[in-house]
Amino acid sequence: MTAVVETEGLTKFYGRRRGLEDLDLEIRPGEVFGYLGPNGAGKTTTIRLLLDVIRPTRGRMSVLGTDPRDPRVRGRIGYLPGELALEGRERASEYLAFLAGVRGGVSRDRITALAERLEADLSVPMGRLSKGNKQKVGLIQAFMHEPEFLILDEPTGGLDPLVQQEFLAMVREVRAAGRTVLMSSHVLAEVEDVADRVGIVRQGRLVAVEDVAALREKAVRRVEFHFDAPVPREEFEGLPGVRDLRVEGANLSCTIDGRPDALIKAAARFTVVHLVSAEPDLEEIFLTYYSEEEARHARTGVQEPA
Repeated sequence: MTAVVETEGLTKFYGRRRGLEDLDLEIRPGEVFGYLGPNGAGKTTTIRLLLDVIRPTRGRMSVLGTDPRDPRVRGRIGYLPGELALEGRERASEYLAFLAGVRGGVSRDRITALAERLEADLSVPMGRLSKGNKQKVGLIQAFMHEPEFLILDEPTGGLDPLVQQEFLAMVREVRAAGRTVLMSSHVLAEVEDVADRVGIVRQGRLVAVEDVAALREKAVRRVEFHFDAPVPREEFEGLPGVRDLRVEGANLSCTIDGRPDALIKAAARFTVVHLVSAEPDLEEIFLTYYSEEEARHARTGVQEPA
């Protein structure tokens, strides 16, 4: 099957500043691809290139099997920008009705159903919408014409947790229908529940592409155990993946790098009354990949441009 996105050597410089360099990327039909990196890493530059908002310095790309400069590809894409500018006195319902007409006629029932799922009030003038409600309107316009390819840039900003869960359910439905999603984020938790694979971007370079299961194994977690009685420190020293170990009476805390199996088995020899496990720290994962990349550059003698 033809890749939904295929790039080779895709590069964009803004003067002497690198936005993106030598991106080789393939996004497969029917997958949710998480595109992860801190702000300024090159995620939005990639998206703007794929949408033909900006042109590359060099390299080639195809979107939905064709050149993104072809205007016919636009109608097959749904796009939520990272910064959505919705201003003026026009009501959100009127704005969406206008877009529905431009896109060939999306039914009013479809728009209403999405608004209900996201708890969006479409009667409010767009200039008076809160950040969260602007985000909901942005999601509605991206999803409403059931595009073959959805591009979502930081999609959950401003959404409360319950609406975030509804949004993730919508993404799963898109995948179940055989359509494709590119979801850009700096938050691992935002994509790990729905993504099949993730790409990690560092300073304009793609440093890794992993399936989500492999990424979880690399994740760093902070774990705390509370036992019913003091436990001996030596029972937990030297366990694979355990570092920053602290044992104070009946309380134990540590960092887990990778699988927690050895730690869980050691803890099971005692009576655990409470367990706290923090979400994997995306920054720690980035640092792992970044340090590996820097070590590779050092070994090969390749230097990053200034």
